[in-house]
Amino acid sequence: MTDFTMSKDADGVATITWDVPNKSMNVLSWEGASQLGALVDEALADDSVKGIIITSGKPDFAGGMDLNVIAGLKDTGGAQSVFDGVMDLHHLLRKIERAGMDPKTLKGGKPIVTVLPGTGLGIGLELPLATHRIFAADNPKAKIGLPEIKVGIFPGAGGTTRLVRKMGAMAAAPLLLEGKLNDPRKAKAAGVIDEVAEDPMAAAKEWVLNATDADIVKPWDQKGYKMPGGEPYHPAGFMTFVGANAMVHGKTLGVYPAAKALLSAVYEGAMVPFDQALRIEARWFTKVMMNPSSSAMIRSLFINKGALEKGANRPDLPDEKVKKVGVLGAGMMGAGIAYVSANAGIEVVLIDAKQESADKGKAYSEGILDKGISRKKVTEEKKAEVLGRINATTDYAALEGCDLIVEAVFEDPGVKAEVTKQAEAVIPQDAIFATNTSTLPITELAKASQRPEQFIGIHFFSPVDKMMLVEIIKGKETGDRAVAKALDFVRQIRKTPIVVNDARFFYANRCIIPYLNEGMRMLSEGVNPTLIENAAKMMGMPLGPLQLLDETSIDLGVKIAKATKAAMGDAYPDGVVDEVLFWMADQGRMGRKANAGFYAYDEKGKRQGLWDGLDAKFPEADEQPELTEVQHRLMFIQTLEAVRALEEGVLEDIREGDVGAILGWGFAPWSGGPFSWFDMLGAARAVEICDALTADHGERFKAPALLREMAEKDQSFYGRFAAQKKAA
Repeated sequence: MTDFTMSKDADGVATITWDVPNKSMNVLSWEGASQLGALVDEALADDSVKGIIITSGKPDFAGGMDLNVIAGLKDTGGAQSVFDGVMDLHHLLRKIERAGMDPKTLKGGKPIVTVLPGTGLGIGLELPLATHRIFAADNPKAKIGLPEIKVGIFPGAGGTTRLVRKMGAMAAAPLLLEGKLNDPRKAKAAGVIDEVAEDPMAAAKEWVLNATDADIVKPWDQKGYKMPGGEPYHPAGFMTFVGANAMVHGKTLGVYPAAKALLSAVYEGAMVPFDQALRIEARWFTKVMMNPSSSAMIRSLFINKGALEKGANRPDLPDEKVKKVGVLGAGMMGAGIAYVSANAGIEVVLIDAKQESADKGKAYSEGILDKGISRKKVTEEKKAEVLGRINATTDYAALEGCDLIVEAVFEDPGVKAEVTKQAEAVIPQDAIFATNTSTLPITELAKASQRPEQFIGIHFFSPVDKMMLVEIIKGKETGDRAVAKALDFVRQIRKTPIVVNDARFFYANRCIIPYLNEGMRMLSEGVNPTLIENAAKMMGMPLGPLQLLDETSIDLGVKIAKATKAAMGDAYPDGVVDEVLFWMADQGRMGRKANAGFYAYDEKGKRQGLWDGLDAKFPEADEQPELTEVQHRLMFIQTLEAVRALEEGVLEDIREGDVGAILGWGFAPWSGGPFSWFDMLGAARAVEICDALTADHGERFKAPALLREMAEKDQSFYGRFAAQKKAA
């Protein structure tokens, strides 16, 4: 099977079409790259061909390089194989860029252009950047950019070097360092592509037939080229690179190797000729690929996340696509669920006890859509369409015909039981009933249902429209069809699912609550709160535990603590933590929503720094712990819970544990997740740290039997459990 094909028209224009068989998007493999190179050679050698258009046979141009192929090079041949493979790609794209021209006179080449019918990401933009002009269809849904940094690498097929030389380091920074994506018009305005046209193939052909020798020589191949914005030792360029270095370190705190490597490739490459700059880019890219952090990020955020979204753990049952969903409760969670459902094309019935509350819930969707209109991302027609799908009412009879119910009322078992009964009196016998809860056991809530095999937990994270993870919880009697329905629904609303078994706090909250508690525990011990917060951020946590408590609200913490203590009785382990939490609540410092928590806030709600009242209540100890000890406490208190969840069968797949941790509460993305982090650390070293922490701080740090066994057998999580999955 061929990924690239070529045709020629009567005017002498050859069209090379990229269309990978049996895939929804184009992915470049080494075989595909060889095919492209051979077709380019053929067209350049054919005297009847005046120019070449490279385009896609799919609405989306490309999804990028096949990262599994690059990972394979790393595994089989190490750094040299990765470097050689990347350089082969550079040679191909450089051949396209030079297009057969005389290397001295820069004449005699053939124009080669790209037409993007839709999205062009990763190699789907790096390849076009090597051509002489980029045309794009006027498709507002298309996205153009280089998002590699988000999965722990950077553009390594010349995209980094070409974009900086085309736009300048300052202008290219958001695209490279943040992975910013633009629609075609914005990409043209930014200088990333050259033309947006209603008929880009016709526009491209016209340009190809009229292009001169001068039109196809890239600026960096011309004599006297100067980088836009200045090179590193130009006064303006110097300030750009100093500022960029400070910005990268400020955002990453040194834990993300790709950002620093990208900046080094740009800085060093800017001071040498173009071909040498490509070699520098390839060397830094290879260095990043060999870093375990990048491999872990690629595996979790690209490979595993994609597999879960495609239904890796879905029961083998017919399609359960949701046609009509009933959402019970129009508060913040219910309103958010209604919006994402309607936005995905699903008919929604939004029910609340009062019509005023139901209308307010629908208005939440209107607010999001209005914001989209103000940013020119949503049209008035789209707004009317989405709102037209939401029926806000108090009448349970409107639930007739719903194939899925998502209950999102208060975290009160009695209230949930009542609405379950009311809904089941109306909905079809085969409808699936899902409860949105973050802490209440699904098996207990299912007792209110007449059909417990059709009852399931769906835990959304707040705010629903922004948070990408959905935790699906199976009760003891939950059947496979309920799981399939929940997974298909999550796919429809374009989020990432993980499936776990029922247990207190499920998976995400089981891990994050101990993190919050450990922060408060250290505060009560006299550890400097600044040390606590910065230690967490230096390990890649997006927020320190005290700031995260402010964001989630202190009163919610108090409610969870009281409910947990009531359920656990004498076994409850967090009395010391409650002293801190309850004292904060007594002071009225309920967190960010109250403009008063562990942090101080101004009248506009802007965080000002840690509240100075903490020092009076929790005076700083004379002797402070080492940074590493604080980091170990904060990391291990989360990761050990992840291992226990796996050991107890709450988690059934370590991929879900890693992806869920990163998307659910922002667990150190550089690590690839808790299990990937333990694999980097090594089970033996992890047990050693556990033993030291247990001796100093108590049984909560005791190494689980599973981890100890793996240390004795010199096993890794992905080595042991990925092999088990394959065997199954």
